[in-house]
Amino acid sequence: MSPYQIAVVVGSLRRESFNHKFAEAMIKLAPPELSFEHIKISDLPLYNQDDDPQQAAPVIRLKQAIKASQGLLFVTAEYNRSIPGVLKNAIDHASRPYGESAWAGKPAGILGVSVGPVGTALAQQHLRNVLAYLDVATLGQPEAYVQVREGLFDDSGNIGAGSKLFLQGWMDHYVAWVKQHA
Repeated sequence: MSPYQIAVVVGSLRRESFNHKFAEAMIKLAPPELSFEHIKISDLPLYNQDDDPQQAAPVIRLKQAIKASQGLLFVTAEYNRSIPGVLKNAIDHASRPYGESAWAGKPAGILGVSVGPVGTALAQQHLRNVLAYLDVATLGQPEAYVQVREGLFDDSGNIGAGSKLFLQGWMDHYVAWVKQHA
């Protein structure tokens, strides 16, 4: 078992999601001392505070996976200049009931890709605001607003040569951040 377990939360449910592909490619840039577990969020019910005393099994599973991790990696799409509803739903579930947040104290990194020229800049900023309230130590620099275009991924699904140096640098900073705050 790797000394650093990282919970990966992808804010996209689309079968051919660029962000799922991006998460997989980024994980390949990490050293072996980090292991990554994709956290399923597609089966979470819509958050309803009335359910806090009796949380559904998928919510309990989500919270247990987050609590067992030493770090978080959010890879999110951008919908209407913000985070996708499915991601906000997962965040809300794991932060409740009040005072029992699974997110608190975890170091996190935020990434995302989009076909738009500013990548997921606004979604990432909104996510930072939410995570700050939840006491998640979020890597501030370097930021990575990545546009999906030819060459981002090679034929094997790895990060392409034109982006590899920059994104390897991001991963190196993220690894140091996790080690410092875990």
